[in-house]
Amino acid sequence: MYQLCPSILSADFNRLGEQIKTLEKEGVEWLHIDVMDGDFVPSISFGMPVIKSIRKESKLFFDVHLMVTEPERYIRDFVACGADSITVHAEACEDIERTIEQIREAGVKVGISIKPATPVNDISHMLEDVDMVLIMTVQPGFGGQKYMDECTEKIREVRELIEAENLNVDVQVDGGINDETMETVMTAGANLLVAGSYVFNGDLEANVRHARAKMDEIIQKID
Repeated sequence: MYQLCPSILSADFNRLGEQIKTLEKEGVEWLHIDVMDGDFVPSISFGMPVIKSIRKESKLFFDVHLMVTEPERYIRDFVACGADSITVHAEACEDIERTIEQIREAGVKVGISIKPATPVNDISHMLEDVDMVLIMTVQPGFGGQKYMDECTEKIREVRELIEAENLNVDVQVDGGINDETMETVMTAGANLLVAGSYVFNGDLEANVRHARAKMDEIIQKID
């Protein structure tokens, strides 16, 4: 399953509801929601009130990415306000195994993420316990960064581990996605692509159509 996952971090918050409707109309199914606390990453974004307000008007799959320290403190709150999936950073948790259990117990899908400097080996023993691995391909905390080429091998490594263990686990990438890097990450094994400025800068409708067409073209090559 391949999905374009637009990140509302790059949306126009004055028109957020309208832009989400446009995404739905264009066939997007996943919405990537970056929550940042100003501690784990330098920036502060938004939290439960925003998610709760857009949940009322949207049936999209809410893919909530917690870039926060000790995310286990907030899991039930984010589920209550509408998260369908919660991704936590291995680097942000005192007990990552217990945090994963808590997400599973809360009844939503589980994702685990690593920053560019964190080796895949740090999470390889947990692949059977999660639904998704998110490979950050830029430093977390800011939109509009350039894709870090050294992350391509990490995507490939995660995909190979998943296939070797015959697991049903998605590989998501976040950071620097554009026409060129899209092919790079999909060829390496990513099937969920987070896109911020690539989708939201300029004509949203045209950008989504272009991105989805590009993904379809790459899928044909891969298959």
